[in-house]
Amino acid sequence: MARAPLLQLSDISLTFGGNPVFEGVSLAVQPGDRVALVGRNGSGKSTLMKVMAGLVEADAGAVVAAPGVRVGYMEQEPSMEGFDTLGAFASSGLDESEAWRVEAVAEGLKFGLETAVASASGGERRRAALAKLLAEAPELMLLDEPTNHLDIEAIGWLERELRETRAGYVLISHDRAFLTNLTRATLWIDRGEVRRQEQGFAHFEAWRDKAWEEEDTARHKLDRKIKAEARWAVEGISARRKRNMGRVRALQELRAERAGQVRRKGVAALELEEGTKSGKVVLEAQGIAKRFGEKVILRPFDLKLTRGERVAFVGPNGAGKTTLINMLIGKTAPDEGQVKQGHGVEMAVFDQTRAALDGDASLWENLAGDPAMRVSGQADQVMVRGQPRHVVGYLKDFLFDEAQARAPVRSLSGGEKARLLLARLMARESNLMVLDEPTNDLDIETLDLLQEVLSDYPGTVLLVSHDRDFIDRVATRSVVLKGEGRATVYAGGWSDLVAQGGGQWERSTAAPKRAAKAEEKPAPEKPKVNGLSFTEKHRLEALPAEIARLEAEIGKLTELMSDPELFTREPVKFKKASEALTERQTKLSAAEEEWLELEERASA
Repeated sequence: MARAPLLQLSDISLTFGGNPVFEGVSLAVQPGDRVALVGRNGSGKSTLMKVMAGLVEADAGAVVAAPGVRVGYMEQEPSMEGFDTLGAFASSGLDESEAWRVEAVAEGLKFGLETAVASASGGERRRAALAKLLAEAPELMLLDEPTNHLDIEAIGWLERELRETRAGYVLISHDRAFLTNLTRATLWIDRGEVRRQEQGFAHFEAWRDKAWEEEDTARHKLDRKIKAEARWAVEGISARRKRNMGRVRALQELRAERAGQVRRKGVAALELEEGTKSGKVVLEAQGIAKRFGEKVILRPFDLKLTRGERVAFVGPNGAGKTTLINMLIGKTAPDEGQVKQGHGVEMAVFDQTRAALDGDASLWENLAGDPAMRVSGQADQVMVRGQPRHVVGYLKDFLFDEAQARAPVRSLSGGEKARLLLARLMARESNLMVLDEPTNDLDIETLDLLQEVLSDYPGTVLLVSHDRDFIDRVATRSVVLKGEGRATVYAGGWSDLVAQGGGQWERSTAAPKRAAKAEEKPAPEKPKVNGLSFTEKHRLEALPAEIARLEAEIGKLTELMSDPELFTREPVKFKKASEALTERQTKLSAAEEEWLELEERASA
């Protein structure tokens, strides 16, 4: 006998300010579902999740949870009024005997239960909200960007928790690896329509591209039909005294159908241009070290960065990634050692704190007021890579409409602020790009485009990120800060450094203290399963998706290089594609061997 859905949405419609967000949406979340909720920024993902949680009331339709089913929602900006500490908030509503759950989650997510609500950062508050949800263990969890403000270690911990839970969940995330590793079904919001596929996020892009291809084909056929009917309506007048009015009305209906089609939103016009070519050595750090009081941030460390390299800096929060970057670019002085900057370096910096943006000023003022973009005597123009552009026209390249140009920056979403900062950054000519957490809040399509732009950028890139997939796609080298001042350089991106044993590190800060009033109840030690440790078991489960990704990339590169004229027409592109193909074939071989070894050990 089939079980009832955990949650059922029937014919949901919702309108904000006259524009429909959803129309006639029906969907169900089944017991044990692991669902990715995807769509462009502004498509309504968070709004739909709030409708599912009962926090936003739809204009029409019904939202029904099965009897006895608890639906939990992780709030992006939780209200903690009435609570003194994050631990008090996270434990509220739980029996004292269940307090150990909050403690276990707090250790995994790395925040202090005793932290005062008044002094807690936005990231700490979000982690407390996530801890509260996981400790309550509802039958259905709704998670909106749960990985924001988490480092790679905490993201890995959360992945393991969600993989082992029996609850159903719906995930919104920009983290490809997180979605790929966890989901088995996909809900796609596109222009007010919600579609479902019974496959996880790993298969989403192929599904989306096929749907768009079919849509484009249908639109093309409709355009041809309208053109043919319009020609008949004009030319037929001379041949007939009286028109076939039924056919004329049909033409009007075709035109109305075409006008009513909602066009897909474009992608941001991300573009980078190298300024004057830097010297071969961009910067060289010799024995640099740093400490703050008793805390050692970096022990003596050497790094030589050459033109064209893309170096990722990874490690737990608080390990000193941003401090190291700031020392390398001359923003922070090292306590020991020195950093030599190469000849002709022109730097552009993306700051994770968005400090370069004035929240009270408008988007227009943030661009036109930037000294590097100002055009003398032209208040409505900005300088973009040496050429004047109208402010509104340039903003449209980054998906902002004319009405937003005069709006204050503080009214923007996190993703919109990131796009505005990219607009400022990409207006400059540079040969050294410094990106501190650029992937936060960007939708997957913009992330894809940013990755392509960085891969084609002839300059040098320094990147801080917790997005494993993005690091894999961009980085040629990785610097892992492992805590206690230790830093190690590895070749390649995230998957490469893990293969070289660089994916484990000690926390650079002490484990959060447990609330004094909580009963000491340690979680039972987890044994090895099927002859593998839990880390190895997780790796065995993740490898098929990694192998599939590498096979897909090899297929695309092989197709690209099958063009017989590519070498003559674009020799640089051919060389890059050839190197990338060799690299991915090597990675695929290693991944297949690793899977075979782990599978044999698991079977034994």
